[in-house]
Amino acid sequence: MLLTVDVGNSQTVLATFDGATRVGSWRVTTAPHATSDELLMLWRGLLRDTTVTGVAACSAVPALLPALRRLLDSLDVPVVLIGPGVRTGVPLHVDNPREVGADRVVTALAAHELFGRGPGGAARPVVVVDFGTSTNVDAVGPGGQFLGGALAPGVEVSHDALASRAAQLRSVELTAPPHAIGKNTVAALQSGLVLGFAGLVDGLVGRIAAELVAQFGTAPVVVATGGLAPLIADNCRTISEREPDLTVHGLRLAFERHQARP
Repeated sequence: MLLTVDVGNSQTVLATFDGATRVGSWRVTTAPHATSDELLMLWRGLLRDTTVTGVAACSAVPALLPALRRLLDSLDVPVVLIGPGVRTGVPLHVDNPREVGADRVVTALAAHELFGRGPGGAARPVVVVDFGTSTNVDAVGPGGQFLGGALAPGVEVSHDALASRAAQLRSVELTAPPHAIGKNTVAALQSGLVLGFAGLVDGLVGRIAAELVAQFGTAPVVVATGGLAPLIADNCRTISEREPDLTVHGLRLAFERHQARP
């Protein structure tokens, strides 16, 4: 069983795969200063009697990388830690490829493999909207190339900033309000956060899609992923596909490509 581990700023997603089939999936809070022993205990607790035959991982948290590397080095199975210099088969058409986070690279890989073909089988671009600590709107070309994108604050980050910086505002449940015009503070905050971010995403996707059409002559498919995708995506007009854990699928694909190399 392949174990994939996507260490994000707020949450870590772990998933097991039997071939291309996802068997199990877990979301846990990321502890940026966890030791390798603590990580091992967490993994063992989640996996229990699962026999792991390989591990693919990536991390957006630099402070956790040393512990993650120590743990991976201690395992007696093939491991792939995605980072600068590790080949994934994704061409990076950006100014500085080393700046691109490993999670964005493997997410682009999965987006192309899972959604990069239209109904007739023709290759098409993909726009990935990743709702996490940050809101990433990334463009993937019809050949699977990562073209760059836009980065904005995440919904929870904006919510926390408002609650901590505005004296008369407070934390609210992040849920879609029934109307855009909030009749009280809670409803007004929910409108601004949920519907406001949906508008932000639709605006960015519209501009990025127009550039992709101009470059490739084909409209992209738009895919939502990330922990907060169910909250915002339903209120977006431009999103047509959903895969909450696109990154772990990308880790699986990167592991398979790495193992296939001579």
